[in-house]
Amino acid sequence: MNKTRLEAFSDGVFAIIITIMVLEIKVPHGANWSDLEPLFPVFLSYVISFIYVGIYWGNHHHLLHTVKNVSSGIIWANLHLLFWLSLLPVTTGWLGENHQAPNTIVAYSLNLMLCGAAYTILIAVIRSCTPFSPAMEAAIRANNRKSIISTIGYLVGIGLAYVSPLCSEIIIFLVATTWLVPDKHIERALHQQQE
Repeated sequence: MNKTRLEAFSDGVFAIIITIMVLEIKVPHGANWSDLEPLFPVFLSYVISFIYVGIYWGNHHHLLHTVKNVSSGIIWANLHLLFWLSLLPVTTGWLGENHQAPNTIVAYSLNLMLCGAAYTILIAVIRSCTPFSPAMEAAIRANNRKSIISTIGYLVGIGLAYVSPLCSEIIIFLVATTWLVPDKHIERALHQQQE
């Protein structure tokens, strides 16, 4: 398969995920500002999920630039990632409708943790199919450290969900902020390979 086709398919799935999430925000029936108030938790969960999808889209874009040949393993690992990401509209909607309910926070955190695990698997499959330069290996190691920290954050968030839902939601948001700026390590390593 052509790498461009893999990128185009993935980009389409990312766009559909965002579209489905925004459709969960229902238009209020009234015209007063107070009619927007019940939408705030739904909107907030949408914003956080939008940030997460954007983070995955940006990092996925950089990661696919490392691919020389698309193997069936890469296709399936990519589909595995897209599967878990495609469930984000469901967990996002459930979290927004049941703001600060422990079960919804746990489901959302688990979904994010499984997205992270799938992304790590995709990196491993690409790494096994594509010989990386020393600079790219260092970039992947730095990326893996952030993944471990994120997983710990999600686990702590899950543990706190039944004790302090607000603290759990703050941890989920803080994990997102660690990934907010796209990882420049891979970008720099790609630039060095092209020189």
